[in-house]
Amino acid sequence: LDDIRAAVASVHRQTTRVKEVLVVVDHNDALLEALSDLDATVVPNTGPKGLSGGRNTGTELATGDLVAYLDDDAVADPQWLEYMMAPYTDPAVVSVGGWSQPNWDTGEPAWFPPEFAWVVGCSHSGLPRTLTSVRNVFGGNMSFRRQAVLDAGGFNTALGRTSDRPLGCEETELCIRVRQQNRGVEVMLEPRSIIYHRVPAARTRWQYFLSRCRGEGNSKAYMSRLVGTGDGLSSEREYVAKVLTRGLGRAVIRLPRSPKVSLQRMLAIVAGLTATCIGFLEQSIRHRI
Repeated sequence: LDDIRAAVASVHRQTTRVKEVLVVVDHNDALLEALSDLDATVVPNTGPKGLSGGRNTGTELATGDLVAYLDDDAVADPQWLEYMMAPYTDPAVVSVGGWSQPNWDTGEPAWFPPEFAWVVGCSHSGLPRTLTSVRNVFGGNMSFRRQAVLDAGGFNTALGRTSDRPLGCEETELCIRVRQQNRGVEVMLEPRSIIYHRVPAARTRWQYFLSRCRGEGNSKAYMSRLVGTGDGLSSEREYVAKVLTRGLGRAVIRLPRSPKVSLQRMLAIVAGLTATCIGFLEQSIRHRI
């Protein structure tokens, strides 16, 4: 409850005018009741359980031309929307994403590689730090032209994590689908549009790290089946070839100064990539069977 109230309060503190704030509760009557006094329009998810159903509900109920999405365990910088809305002056832009900064409850683990910040729902170190055209935005901090989402049929409800389904990448699949259906449109990353995403202690453990990587591999395989491996894995190939390779290189360079931490980060990069590949293979084999 405290996280949700903090998220909504941060939206009301924006430097640009906010037309409306919608909070979608995902099939939880007790939470719906507990948020009845929130300074926002609180509604139940009318679609299937999960992130995609919730986002589709919010998108359908929104009345603005532009819809921004914020995770319920994040707070937005006061200029979050100001920077996020600016690229939409270009009519070709259909989606803009921002930068998600980790807000660690118990401090960042020394072994945790910044190249894997996506594991905890944040922006990894390989992403560009200036306004750039990208393949896809990231779910916790993103915006779309509302009509573009509706015209595409919304977020795919076969994706979108639930407590018992690890499949994500619903925002990636939507971005790819929108671009496949509308040649010439642009998806942008604006790193100055910042949110601070809470990372609880449970997400700083090796078990969570490996489980989340494996789930990401499952998600990439499922998504690639929907949109094709060319578009579905285009950014991932570059991420492995450049971002992870540079991460290993930095760890090697720091090895003489801090051998323990450097070795741990090298192990984390290799283990994370391996777990992701295992998850990808699992989902691919499952589909063939």
